[in-house]
Amino acid sequence: MTDAPPSTAAAETPQPLLRVTALRKQFGPAEVLKGIDLSVAPGERIAILGASGSGKSTLLRCLNFMEHPSSGRVELGGSVVGTERTLRDGSVRTDYSERELTRVRQRVGMVFQQFNLFPHMTALANVMEGLLTVKGLAREGAATQARAQLARVGLADKADEYPARLSGGQKQRVAIARALAMEPELLLFDEPTSALDPELVGEVLRVIRSLADEGRTLLLVTHELGFAYHVANRVLFIADGVIHEQGPPQQLLKNPTLPRTQAFLARHREFDL
Repeated sequence: MTDAPPSTAAAETPQPLLRVTALRKQFGPAEVLKGIDLSVAPGERIAILGASGSGKSTLLRCLNFMEHPSSGRVELGGSVVGTERTLRDGSVRTDYSERELTRVRQRVGMVFQQFNLFPHMTALANVMEGLLTVKGLAREGAATQARAQLARVGLADKADEYPARLSGGQKQRVAIARALAMEPELLLFDEPTSALDPELVGEVLRVIRSLADEGRTLLLVTHELGFAYHVANRVLFIADGVIHEQGPPQQLLKNPTLPRTQAFLARHREFDL
């Protein structure tokens, strides 16, 4: 009699690309994040909604470690970021080295609301910068990769332009190309269209939509509810530093369960879902 083969159920469940446990962030006496638990599978597209000051942007900045979490754990690809130490009072403190965080930021790209381009550099040089200084590529190879990413976002003809000569939508697409050049496993978008004139929003959303169609893993803080409905496969509503409600966009955006979520969405009915 032969033994039955081991169950493959565990093997069929993909390991989360990102797992966040009990994440907190405090600025002085103000606790902005109050215990975030979040698991992100490869290829997931998650839209994050919430009122101003709810903690959405702080969450993304903690995931990219532009802000160090006050407590909690972040795991990337199954490995804990930072070195955990148990203190005498039983609490756990995590120390982060800049070398490790540089590696993390290569894997977790971020696109900001205000573009954050270097004004004295051309579009091409902005995209090349990380390839030169972080990845250590030779200038010729960095330029080739940067030109490919600018073409990817429809800006091949703007490589030699400076940010001052670009529209807001073009600046944001350069910023996306810069993030893509580092070949990240996860892309974070912090309200990427909120600083744009309405007529420029579409060109940026089309690029993000194409990234979603490629199967990339995305976390997107946005007020574009129609875009979230059609592109995301999960929506989080954050209030007072916690995930108040989450679910598929068809459920959360059209039939939210909790009164706080209902009240928030009622103020945004001008968006076409």
